[in-house]
Amino acid sequence: MKIGVIGGGQLGRMLALAGTPLGMNFAFLDPAPDACAQALGEHIRADYGDQDHLRQLADEVDLVTFEFENVPAETVAFLSQFVPVYPCAEALRIARDRWFEKSMFQELGIPTPAFADIHSQADLDAAAASIGLPAVLKTRTLGYDGKGQKVLRQAEDVAGAFAELGSVPCILEGFVPFTGEVSLVAVRGRDGETRFYPLVHNRHDSGILALSIASSEHPLQALAEDYVGRVLQKLDYVGVLAFEFFEVDGGLKANEIAPRVHNSGHWTIEGAECSQFENHLRAVAGLPLGSTAKVGESAMLNFIGEVPAVDQVIAIDDCHLHHYGKAFKVGRKVGHATLRCADRATLDRQIAAVQALIEQA
Repeated sequence: MKIGVIGGGQLGRMLALAGTPLGMNFAFLDPAPDACAQALGEHIRADYGDQDHLRQLADEVDLVTFEFENVPAETVAFLSQFVPVYPCAEALRIARDRWFEKSMFQELGIPTPAFADIHSQADLDAAAASIGLPAVLKTRTLGYDGKGQKVLRQAEDVAGAFAELGSVPCILEGFVPFTGEVSLVAVRGRDGETRFYPLVHNRHDSGILALSIASSEHPLQALAEDYVGRVLQKLDYVGVLAFEFFEVDGGLKANEIAPRVHNSGHWTIEGAECSQFENHLRAVAGLPLGSTAKVGESAMLNFIGEVPAVDQVIAIDDCHLHHYGKAFKVGRKVGHATLRCADRATLDRQIAAVQALIEQA
């Protein structure tokens, strides 16, 4: 089976690493000349709206998926005329637009921060007065890893903020005084079978995920599964989906969904019976889903900007290095380490050891 992937970044690369042992081959459509997934398959260098090259991809593969939500929904809709595409264009259309996304959560009875649609500075002024400050202004599309957003803490921050974010459609969200950030990664097959990984505790630095720790028997696991299950059913979703939540007053408030394999699920490569990457491929290919059970205690740490010396990383017990083969650049995810240990005390020591390398790099 040959799988087409829209996008050729590290998520596409890790999909191919997971699919190769299953006898799958890959083709990546990505405009970047140095797309890091190209080492694992054919690289069709083209823009995501290039219909001639999209047809070429469709003609070469058995099905198509995508590795990030900044792919236009129109691209998926076009491809689906010629080849099966999972997840579907409608799921992508909603997930890539924060207004559509939050409106869906509201429709499904999933708690969210207060939010408002912003198309002008006047809209922003009115929404800030209604919702109150602090609040977060975000572009409706194309924002990730802390990009495309601004925290508004006082009236002076509101003035000119719409223009500062490019005078594009935005959403204003009330600031959530959360006690923790968690995410749930789920997978749903073509037949509707659904499986959930354990809730993950996340820590972000400057808007970029720094650390994820897989939980054991989290008290909010069942609630998170209920919320995610509602979304999967609503979208008739196929593949892996991640849902990020805020922990608030013993419950959960929705932050956002990602219609793809997710950074907070990287721990599953070594830390679960079947990784999120393999399970995504199983789902889109119509194969039986794998177990999402944890194997020991597990965590993931991102390498941002540069990867520490390889020999030092792999010298840490129970540490597994994933180097993306990308040029080092400030603010860019260039690799990660996953840890898998027998007990939480050991895991905490290993996390500290990796963090020390990150600080030294």
